[in-house]
Amino acid sequence: MRILIKEGHIVDPSQGIDVIGDILIEDGKIKEVISQKSDVRSRKAPPHQPPLSKGGIKGGVSSELRTIAAEGMFVIPGLIDMHVHLREPGYEYKETIKTGTAAAIKGGFTTVCCMPNTYPINDNASVTEFIIRKAALEGLCTVLPIGAITKGQKGEELVEMGTMKDQGCVAFSDDGLPVMNSLIMRRALEYSKAFGVPIISHCEDLTLSEDGVMSEGLLSITLGLKGVPAEAEQIMVFRDILLAELTRGRLHIAHVSTAGSVKLIRDVKKRGANVTAETCPHYFSLTEDSVKGYDTNAKVNPPLRTKKDIEAIKEGLKDGTIDVIATDHAPHNRDEKLREFDFAPSGISGLETALSLSMKLVDEGVLTMSQLVEKMSLNPARILGLNGTLKSGADADITILDTKKEVRVEAEKFASKGKNTPFDGWMLKGFPFITISKGRINEWQ
Repeated sequence: MRILIKEGHIVDPSQGIDVIGDILIEDGKIKEVISQKSDVRSRKAPPHQPPLSKGGIKGGVSSELRTIAAEGMFVIPGLIDMHVHLREPGYEYKETIKTGTAAAIKGGFTTVCCMPNTYPINDNASVTEFIIRKAALEGLCTVLPIGAITKGQKGEELVEMGTMKDQGCVAFSDDGLPVMNSLIMRRALEYSKAFGVPIISHCEDLTLSEDGVMSEGLLSITLGLKGVPAEAEQIMVFRDILLAELTRGRLHIAHVSTAGSVKLIRDVKKRGANVTAETCPHYFSLTEDSVKGYDTNAKVNPPLRTKKDIEAIKEGLKDGTIDVIATDHAPHNRDEKLREFDFAPSGISGLETALSLSMKLVDEGVLTMSQLVEKMSLNPARILGLNGTLKSGADADITILDTKKEVRVEAEKFASKGKNTPFDGWMLKGFPFITISKGRINEWQ
């Protein structure tokens, strides 16, 4: 099938495109982007444009052409989430590759990168091969595995990174656990340089965070819950950026949550180190107050912080200190989250709300639409060696975003098995109208 997306507001920072125009798709690839010569620099809905003139598409229009009217909507490169937990193999009662990618498509994501803390752990080429094969059979979007840094995620012995990269791993992380041994982390960063893949660091000093379940402060004392100081994250951020400077390796810092971490990353970037960083929508949307009432849906790791931390994270996104918005999609079974706060698992089911929550940054003037696309598509692509573009010849991975659509979040209607979200009942604005993955159309009405 040939697909023509008509009169959309096309935003593609990889090419510096911000225009009203059309996109022609053939055989799952982008054939042509046709500008209608009216640059747009605001989020206002574009005025009605005249229909495409004859000859606007070489060769005419065949009877197999499907036209998508995108007037008043943004047409952007498909979103890339470089931090998700698909749970398969081993924890299929929480999520599967099929349900996780359905949630991804519904949220506007065309590529997701799955973390290795499955059962068995993705610490060898056999597990990597299984994930790729299962994704090819059941996945609704592209799935790229992230391998563990150490065998069994025990922090003691490096995996065979070269073999796993050859099998399809695009990065390495012990996410869920930090690599506490500094020598092992140094070696991993040295290999990252040799193999050209990023090391994604879960920055947490376990000796400081041990048994902690929320941010340390007056509220944790009031609630009688063990707190995690901001320093538990910041000490490991500092260690890892020093090791990145020492080795000249490729370091990516996951789920940044504190003002101190933002400052440390900003400073090391000024020194020219090869360091990138991500945060998640809950870290710029929620404070620790969401834990009041012992709401386990607000229990995450690292924990929700303060208003001051939110302001610092927004500033870090604005000035480029934080490169990526990822979801850290962490679905859990309902019964697990219904346990006492101390014993409930950490995590939010985030794929289906991330784009709408991030659009609030555009509404607030923190980011332009082009900058948001950089954070959610272009920058993850650059870090992982992917495309993230609407260039001619690229895979037709496209998100069509209806910025006017307002929807009340209903967790029970999530495509994900994980209904664990603190945003249940929130009114959010801006949802994917259509997500196109390699030329396959998925509509959400």
